Amino acid sequence: MRLGKKLPKALEQLAQSADLIQLAHNWELYARPHQIPSHDDWQIWLLLGGRGCGKTRTGAEWIREQVADHGKRRIALVAPTYSDVREVMLEGESGLLNIGFPSERPKYIASRRRLEWPNGALGYVYTSEEPDGLRGPQFDAAWADEFCVWNKPDETLSNLRLALRLGARPQLVITTTPKPIEALKTLIKTPGVLISRGKTSDNADFLAPSFLSAMQDVYGGTKLGRQELEGELIEDISGTLWTRDMLSRCYEGSAPELSKIIIAIDPPVTSGPRADSCGIIIAGIASSGRGAKAYILHDASLEGASPKAWAERACALWQSWEADYILAETNQGGDLVATIINDIEPQILVKNVFACKGKRARAEPVAALYEQGRVVHCARFKALEDELALIGTEGQKSSPDRADALVWAVTELLLHKARRPAIRQL
Repeated sequence: MRLGKKLPKALEQLAQSADLIQLAHNWELYARPHQIPSHDDWQIWLLLGGRGCGKTRTGAEWIREQVADHGKRRIALVAPTYSDVREVMLEGESGLLNIGFPSERPKYIASRRRLEWPNGALGYVYTSEEPDGLRGPQFDAAWADEFCVWNKPDETLSNLRLALRLGARPQLVITTTPKPIEALKTLIKTPGVLISRGKTSDNADFLAPSFLSAMQDVYGGTKLGRQELEGELIEDISGTLWTRDMLSRCYEGSAPELSKIIIAIDPPVTSGPRADSCGIIIAGIASSGRGAKAYILHDASLEGASPKAWAERACALWQSWEADYILAETNQGGDLVATIINDIEPQILVKNVFACKGKRARAEPVAALYEQGRVVHCARFKALEDELALIGTEGQKSSPDRADALVWAVTELLLHKARRPAIRQL
């Protein structure tokens, strides 16, 4: 049985007694699924995880198990720098010097950069700054930490794998927060690699609530957050118009007093559970002329909605945002969109737009405006940003309805001349 969370306080107190000391150090009792390999038939176990998800504890517990239960006697420990090895892998709260039965814990001989276990096993410390240090030695197990920030990842990993040549089945555990480096992409595709993934939130019981709240407020929904907290490998696709860095930079969190607000709709051709989404984007502009900025205020897109449902949503948004008008693509429905909307709310002005160019051609000038810093996102729009990052690329597998609606909105606000309505307060 795995508890997957902190031991109850009463159990922690009981664990101090000699009778329950073994229970307190039973890693499988409270390890989470991503902290235990799903099977044993692997050469490299790659744990991709967010900050604080328990990567260090996982690596340390695996090494402890290899030494205590599987007879491994020569261990390699590799990190970006020597201080990283000592402060995280060894002396950290979850490091090798602080886990397991006290009588079975190793000692670190700093002058020799060597760990010595009571049973005779030895651990040797290396860094990615000196990959040649791994030439010559040989091991039957290894733990490599924060691979994605190694100075020379390819050379160091190659030398480390060549040194794993002792015993019947030498294995390597790599724990790292993912980053879109070529060495990691290559490793993921390598035969014999078992991949596990963990999120910062998985380890919430062991993290300060204030840390979790602050990280979510600052990084929630961003590329950096998805990488550093969710443990996702986020990378740009070849041919993309919107890079992830570009999308991260456009977030400001608020809008000034706006002179114009519109609702852009990219309606689906069909309805039902398998229908395309109805893209609905609320956007505004503070001033006109050179240097004006468009503000993306809200993504209200709907999935699998009927024409009546998305039209009612658009009408409600028109009223709540005090929008000037609704902008709707009419390639498929002609005047049907305006008819449906005006049947619900006759006062709404519906402006039709017709797509005479392909999606990528329409999107290119809008992406250029993002590069110029002239489009601002006032919230984190994860689903919308994912579509923008794929639009026009081979990775685009479905209709980018949110992105299409955004392209129409920004084109209308910044690339078409229009009247100047009265100032309104957001």
